[in-house]
Amino acid sequence: MTDTRHTPQPSGQAQRLHPFAATPGRWETEHARALRAGHPREDTCTNKCQPVLVYERTRWGWLAWTIPRDGSRPNLPHQIAVLTPTATTAQRLALRWLTRRPARRINLPWGISAAPRLTAVTAAFLSLVAGILAMAHNIPAAVVLLTTMLAPLLAEHLPTMLDARTREHVRTVEGASACRYLQRLAALHTCLVQAAAGSDRYELRRSAEIGQQLLWDAADLLQTRDTRSALCELIARERLMLQLADQAAQILGHASPACAPRMLTTADTNADFWARR
Repeated sequence: MTDTRHTPQPSGQAQRLHPFAATPGRWETEHARALRAGHPREDTCTNKCQPVLVYERTRWGWLAWTIPRDGSRPNLPHQIAVLTPTATTAQRLALRWLTRRPARRINLPWGISAAPRLTAVTAAFLSLVAGILAMAHNIPAAVVLLTTMLAPLLAEHLPTMLDARTREHVRTVEGASACRYLQRLAALHTCLVQAAAGSDRYELRRSAEIGQQLLWDAADLLQTRDTRSALCELIARERLMLQLADQAAQILGHASPACAPRMLTTADTNADFWARR
C-alpha cells in the first residue's frame, strides 16, 4: 500500500524529548535526589535490583528516565505513561501519587523474605503505643486490638490499592522499541501543546486535543501489543500527528527548530516508512 500524499516528517531534533529540556538544571537536581533513594543499575545487580527512575511529569502523563552509570543524560525513557484525554483534575493530581518516591522497606532478619514498608512498621509502633494509652483510659480491649492491627495493614496495603485504582486512567509503555516510537509521538504532541498555549486560535487548541487522543490510542496499542503487530495502526497515528504539527506551523507562520516538520514528496510503502523511522 502506497501513500502519494505529502506527509510531513519531523526533523531529527523533533524525534526525541530530552530530560527536562524546558527547565535547564532540573535534571541535575532530580538526578541527585533520585540517587539518595538508590543507585544506578550495575552489572552486579540481582534481578530484584530495580533501576532508579527520575520522573518527568507533563500535562499528558510522564516520562521515567534511568540514570546512566557514567552520569550522562539518557536518550531513551525507560517508561512513558499517557493520561486519559478525559482526565479530571483529581486524576491529573493522581500523577504525583504514581510518580512518588519508591516506598522504603525494611529487610527482616532470620531469613524472612517479607520486607514491610517503613510506614507500616511506624504505624504498627504508633498504634501499639496508642493502644496501651487507650487501655489505661479504660477503652475496651477489643476496640484497641482491632485498631492496633488495622493501622499497619492499611499502611502496607492501601497504597497498592490506590495505585491499581489510579492506573486505570493511565496507559504505561516500557521497552526500547515501544518507548522509542512513543517518544517521537510525545515530542510532536508537546509542540502542539506549546503552540496552543501561546495562541487563542481554536484550530491550535483542537490540534492539541487530537494529539492527546492520538497519544492515548498509541499508548493503549503499545501496552497490549508489540510494535510489529500494531505496525499499520501506529504508522497511521504518527502520520496524522505529523500533519497536525505541519498545520500548526502553517497557522503560526513559523515553527521552532525542534518542531519544524519537513515534507516527504516520495511515495513509500508503510514498511519503508517505518524502517526509516
